Amino acid sequence: MDRKRVEEIIDKHDGDPSALIQILLEIQSENRWLPKEALETISERLQIPLNRIQHVATFYKAFSLVPKGRHEIHICMGTACHVRGAPRILEAVENYTGISPGETDLDLKFSLETVNCLGCCALGPVMEIDGKSYGRMTPSKVAEVLEDFD
Repeated sequence: MDRKRVEEIIDKHDGDPSALIQILLEIQSENRWLPKEALETISERLQIPLNRIQHVATFYKAFSLVPKGRHEIHICMGTACHVRGAPRILEAVENYTGISPGETDLDLKFSLETVNCLGCCALGPVMEIDGKSYGRMTPSKVAEVLEDFD
């Protein structure tokens, strides 16, 4: 993300330091992560110390300081999903993508995370990709679903 675009986002919020989280969210939304250069620009423009911005960015799970894949996979590990086989779904996703939770593949295609609940317990086990839920997953369905994202 170039400096000009970061500055446009800051200007949209009138350079208001109280809009820090919203600015970070917009940059994250467009870029899928928060590059250090963007954080430095925010620090300069809002007159907020860089270490404070980094603290905010690491405190909230919504933010990432490392590049994310084009497709974000979330595997629900909540109780209902867990007892219905979520660990096997996770293992199938790991085998297909070659990554573990918290990682992104080298092609920046997939990022993988586990979550405590996706809010659709009756459909467990559930896998979510880019905000779309796939319920009643089985290990054999994992490759079928992920192939659509190749």
